[in-house]
Amino acid sequence: MLSLLERTYVDATMNLAVDEALLDSAEAEMGGEVLRLWEFPAYAAVIGRGSRIAEEVDLVQCSQRSIPVLRRCSGGASIVAGPGCLMYSLVLSMALRPALRHLDRAHAFVMGSLTTALGRHLEGISVQGTCDLTWGSRKFSGNSVRVARDHLLYHGTLLYEAELETIASCLKMPPRKPEYRQDRDHRSFLINLPLSAAAIRQAVRNAFPAEQNIDDAGDGYRQLEERAKELVLSRYSQHHWNYRH
Repeated sequence: MLSLLERTYVDATMNLAVDEALLDSAEAEMGGEVLRLWEFPAYAAVIGRGSRIAEEVDLVQCSQRSIPVLRRCSGGASIVAGPGCLMYSLVLSMALRPALRHLDRAHAFVMGSLTTALGRHLEGISVQGTCDLTWGSRKFSGNSVRVARDHLLYHGTLLYEAELETIASCLKMPPRKPEYRQDRDHRSFLINLPLSAAAIRQAVRNAFPAEQNIDDAGDGYRQLEERAKELVLSRYSQHHWNYRH
């Protein structure tokens, strides 16, 4: 069974680092499967591990709006996220769930579980592209994955009160577009779900039931935080990591 962690840090880099630290902890057999729910306290542009910033992010707009540009540990295209955008992070065991070693099955499992859970609140939710969730053919959730030896990190966004104009202004058209997008710009392609933050959080918890909450005052979590702080210092706060390529 999964453990639940609902913890947001003021520092955007720490929020990104905790996701990778959770994966590292599971790989080191210091932690198990986890569902984490959180939100960026302020807007940030987050690019994929292999993304080229100049191709995906409008750096002038980000600078004018004081929006930092950061790089995550997983692949996929760039996003802009902040208040009104629920972030979920899953660390899953491929030893316990051997089917997840096949990436298409991992997408099907996570996307299918979320679609079913959210569909109990709102009709018309579907999976399109590789791992987008849509409502009325407009995207409200983008997702990405990082695969380690025995675990994977699957994380994504769920828009409900996001500033769509901010997102549209700070992101360029992605270099790779799913056919269902039909070349729509970000403003006409993205949509906020007409659900409350509480309803969406509960739907995600229903999709991936957690056995217990992680004690963020315990020794295990302190070790996790220390690993995350190391990652912030070595990667997530560093220009050579965020602005490479």
